[in-house]
Amino acid sequence: MYNNKQIWSISYPILLGLLAQNIINVTDTAFLGHVSEVALGAAAMGGLFYVCIYTIAFGFSVGSQIVIARRNGEGRYQDVGPVMNQGCMFLIILAILMFGFTKGFGGNVMRVIVSSDVIYDATMEFLNWRIFGFFFSFASVMFRAFYIGITRTKVLTINAIVMALTNVVLDYALIFGKFGLPEMGIKGAAIASVIAEASSILFYIIYTYITVDLKKYGLNKLRSFDMTLLMRILSISSFTMLQYFLSMSTFFAFFMVVERLGQRELAIANIVRSIYILLFIPVNALATTANSLVSNAIGAGGVQYVMGLIRKIARMDLLIMLVVGGLIALFPKAIVSIYTSDASLIAESIPSVYVICVAMLVASVANVVFNSISGTGNTRAALILESGTLVFYVAYLLVVGTVFKAPVEVCFTTELVYYTLLLIISYIYLKKAKWQNKEL
Repeated sequence: MYNNKQIWSISYPILLGLLAQNIINVTDTAFLGHVSEVALGAAAMGGLFYVCIYTIAFGFSVGSQIVIARRNGEGRYQDVGPVMNQGCMFLIILAILMFGFTKGFGGNVMRVIVSSDVIYDATMEFLNWRIFGFFFSFASVMFRAFYIGITRTKVLTINAIVMALTNVVLDYALIFGKFGLPEMGIKGAAIASVIAEASSILFYIIYTYITVDLKKYGLNKLRSFDMTLLMRILSISSFTMLQYFLSMSTFFAFFMVVERLGQRELAIANIVRSIYILLFIPVNALATTANSLVSNAIGAGGVQYVMGLIRKIARMDLLIMLVVGGLIALFPKAIVSIYTSDASLIAESIPSVYVICVAMLVASVANVVFNSISGTGNTRAALILESGTLVFYVAYLLVVGTVFKAPVEVCFTTELVYYTLLLIISYIYLKKAKWQNKEL
């Protein structure tokens, strides 16, 4: 149904968009790595807390994206706008609630997770400013869902470049006190990220108003709150919301275990996490494409093409990861040197980089297969499958990191175990389960 050229034409803007978008994480880590190990560790813990909350909104947007893609595939374009409108209203309310929760209880949560007083204080300094980003990032994910759902993905690249450039300039200025601005350190990194997210949503609003046929997609009218439609969206999204939250929470658990191994180990983990995020960009781009194209294909009556489509996208993802992961594995010292000039920290980080490169080869196939399950509309099944995998992930992590207190590189083998198990159970589900006639 879709050839390689069509798949790539949809995937590469998502990939470039994710690349630019994740420069926020990379630049925060790279700049703060030259401030101190404490700043590096605190940004990791504060950033992960932020992302855990953010993934709830992102999970809702993925469910909305599945519905939008199905309506697009069915040719019911007027029904796309109402999904977008209800999603934005819901996420604005959610942003207010999550901001209030973090203000009230975020410190208590971090006190349980972080054992070092120095890292705790720096984490809260970062987090107290970073959470203002909820109001912008929560709304932004609905625009992302809209454009991926209708397969107009090139705008994601432009948007992410705007956001990335804003963040890079402000990171440099606010962390180190350049261009006449005060030197704020870790607080400056948080403020820069919030402003970058604000620039993202502003761009989306202007671009959509200028370039999109608002009438075609039913976006020319502001509708009142529609509980019936929202509940229909939530019947899909609630499972992806919980799925993404659980997935990120277990990654948070990883850093909680590593933090107890020591300040140096936490710094290593944050550097490798940043490289992990870069490696995950093509994986995530192709997985997102699989999700949208599977939903579009089913909506257009092409159920018989789904398995072939999944295999085609998985092969493409694996090939890309062989090239990208291979290059990083060949030059790990040069990559790690971006984040720190400490020779011993560079040397101690390299073994973990090798582990992550191997894990991402499995992840490239596993994520395409797994995200295709959500694309069929069976988000409950996807939640159940990942939950079972995450239970094993946490158990393995606790044994390796807490009982045996293994080095960081051994702790990172949890990712290899996780993706291998996820691939196996996802493939079995698609081969054996009845997912072909799921109505949305």
